[in-house]
Amino acid sequence: MTQQNAIRLFEERKVRSIWDDKSEEWYFAVVDVVAVLTDSVNPTDYIKKIKRRDPELTKGWGQLVTPLVIQTTGGRQKVNCASAEGIFRLIQAIPSPKAEPFKRWIAEVAAERLDQMQDPELSIRQAMQDYKRLGYSDNWINQRLKSIEIRKELTDEWKRRGLEEGMQFAVLTDIIYKAWADKTAKEYKCFKGLKKENLRDNMTNRELVLNMLAEVSTKDISEEAEPQTMNQHMDVARRGGNVARTARMQLEKELGHSVISPQNAKEIGTLPPPGHCQKEDTPPKKQH
Repeated sequence: MTQQNAIRLFEERKVRSIWDDKSEEWYFAVVDVVAVLTDSVNPTDYIKKIKRRDPELTKGWGQLVTPLVIQTTGGRQKVNCASAEGIFRLIQAIPSPKAEPFKRWIAEVAAERLDQMQDPELSIRQAMQDYKRLGYSDNWINQRLKSIEIRKELTDEWKRRGLEEGMQFAVLTDIIYKAWADKTAKEYKCFKGLKKENLRDNMTNRELVLNMLAEVSTKDISEEAEPQTMNQHMDVARRGGNVARTARMQLEKELGHSVISPQNAKEIGTLPPPGHCQKEDTPPKKQH
């Protein structure tokens, strides 16, 4: 299935979700839904309790939920998700005053996505609103949205060349980072004190611009060079990254200091504090 990830907000509470283009449905993280409806400090344990109380729910659990890998600001996580229909069934087992408002919210989310498919500008507006809720500045948001567009153009180019999401994308992305920033994604996240947070969501404006230059250069070089093998793609990624490295070195010469910043979103005054350095970055498995 072709999927697009998002974090939706219900009454300022985060609900991780993923859109499936094939079925044209949102899938919501069950544990997040339960947390919102019950205010439980341990929603996983609460799920176990409602399954014990409702034998029919337990019996149909395998058809109700689908384990999916969701990309969120907390990183890629494999969690049990359910479609709107599945969530409605789950709500029946949870006595909550939020049940009806939550049902209406799910219906609105689904309708909103269908509208966005007809008008892509609505998707951009939604992304801007989500970043604003998280405290990002307008200037940073504009840079971040442009970086998302450029990243998609690059990954679309990789797909056209027959590369697969997951390991191959991760390897090439690491090469690009290493070329212009002297750090792999793992090393970069450690440098910023991140754990599972999205690296680009914790970049400064300068870092975003340089990374955009690296990725758009890689895409343009790939279109001209037409690489056929993984080794050729790796060479193209280095060349694209080196374009941004040259710009970085020139800028640092003018400024007299490094533009690779240890600052993360918290220190720029945007997000809650991140965790400690992630010990190991596992390349995401192909899910879509």
